[in-house]
Amino acid sequence: MTLNLKKHKDDLLFLPLGGSGEIGMNMNLYYMDGKWLMVDFGAGFADDYYPGVDMLVPDISFMLEHKKDLVGLVLTHAHEDHLGAINYLWENFNCPIYATPFTASFLKAKIEENQGARHANIIEVPTGGQLKVGPFDIEMVQITHSAPEMNGLMLRTKHGNVFHTGDWKLDPTPMVGPASDEAKIKKYGDEGILAMIGDSTNVFSQGHSGSEGDLRESLIKLVGDCKKLAVVTTFASNIARIESIVVAARANNRKVVMAGRSLWRVVRAAQDAGYLLDFEDFVSEEQFSKYPREQLLLLATGCQGEPLAAINKIASGSHRNITIKPGDSVIFSSKIIPGNEKRIFRLFNKFVRLGIETLTERDHFVHVSGHPNIEELKRMYELVRPTISVPVHGEHVHMHEHTRLARSWGIKHAFEMDNGVVLKLAPGEPEKVAMVKAGPLGVDGTAFLHADSEIMRMRRKMQREGIIIITLLLDDNGFVTKPVIFAPGVLDKKNDAEIFTVLEEEIEDVVKECYVLGKKQRSTERLDNLVRGVVRKQVRRETGKNPSIEISVKFV
Repeated sequence: MTLNLKKHKDDLLFLPLGGSGEIGMNMNLYYMDGKWLMVDFGAGFADDYYPGVDMLVPDISFMLEHKKDLVGLVLTHAHEDHLGAINYLWENFNCPIYATPFTASFLKAKIEENQGARHANIIEVPTGGQLKVGPFDIEMVQITHSAPEMNGLMLRTKHGNVFHTGDWKLDPTPMVGPASDEAKIKKYGDEGILAMIGDSTNVFSQGHSGSEGDLRESLIKLVGDCKKLAVVTTFASNIARIESIVVAARANNRKVVMAGRSLWRVVRAAQDAGYLLDFEDFVSEEQFSKYPREQLLLLATGCQGEPLAAINKIASGSHRNITIKPGDSVIFSSKIIPGNEKRIFRLFNKFVRLGIETLTERDHFVHVSGHPNIEELKRMYELVRPTISVPVHGEHVHMHEHTRLARSWGIKHAFEMDNGVVLKLAPGEPEKVAMVKAGPLGVDGTAFLHADSEIMRMRRKMQREGIIIITLLLDDNGFVTKPVIFAPGVLDKKNDAEIFTVLEEEIEDVVKECYVLGKKQRSTERLDNLVRGVVRKQVRRETGKNPSIEISVKFV
């Protein structure tokens, strides 16, 4: 079903282009009266299906076709999965970006070196503030999360009200910022909510998500139990957690060393917005070796195993200022995000082999989620009482369970969405009406690649099977030199010397046959096909592999 906007010119539509069927890369769109409103524009982590790629961003091709009708981007909070794509893709858009002071400060710091995004028109909105963006009247409401100033959005439209929760939890002691404004949310419910677009991340977790206040006490104890250097890694954007870690260090008479540019950037952005104002006594990385290890706490980036992050460099011994030794302790104060398990566990294993005590969420109280467990979800539905539930921010299993729970709690309509599916919210009965192009793009240097692109397919094949590169240098009499063969990931030059010799002989034989048959039989295309065939057959026989084969034929 293609989207015909002329047919829906009087409708209120919802369209996710990221964050539905996945955790991360959130990008949601609302349409009314010929105008589009964007809520969040996030990035996500790449997995092994995207070799050579670290980050994913949403495919924005649909919005590029309608960018003249895009009236604004409203950011719910300062997390990569809600604003990270701005750094890569904002040069394609020119509408205003609306954000609370901390989110605006964080975003400005993030994009200051990016020429394409530096022109962004960022408009600060006070927490809990009101704004009008095109045909949408929007009111923000403070909801607790692991980033300060997380704001849910009340979208008032002529067709009814939509409550967009963003990421949230109900934490009675959030430590940074106020608790969720349940009274205001209840007023929204009393006013009447047509649809709620809601977080599904922890839908399988019973009870409540836990309080940052309780976790702070646990971290104080865990750091106190560390015999030598205490290392803590967490999400750089989790301001409440950073404060808890610093408090835990001070409670145990340890000075804090921060490793990772993103940590410094976030702390400065927080201070610009009025948070973490007493955090001025950090020890620099260069001074690390001047203090006894038992007097330091190292706060580092890279809790998701990111290859270039500080904690990975420390584990591999490649950090220029910081070393780790047996007897030290590493605390992973974070969740193991689905999709990142392999690289996180590789990091765990590195530390264990080094004789480092490693504390994770599997066996210690080191993390509380910023997302709602079942009892919090139920409480939100009691407050909001929407007619329509649209679960987002989760993999399909999460959204399916969220949909099931919403129906069991008396919600009349509940929809399981995919990125690219257009949902008509009103007027009339809600229904899925169309599908537009959507999906992740891998950030590959300055390029953006689909998973099914030829480059990505070739990389995956090379990753599985390796590649063979053959250069043939020929003249009118035949070979000028022997065939040059490289086989990275397939054959070892030393251990497989006999196979290389056989390949050379096979290639020479087939080329000589072409020369015997005359000049017309030794075109580049014919030589390529014949050599490729004998090489593929021989390699399959010797190794059982079917690698990519690239052949360069040059006549001199």
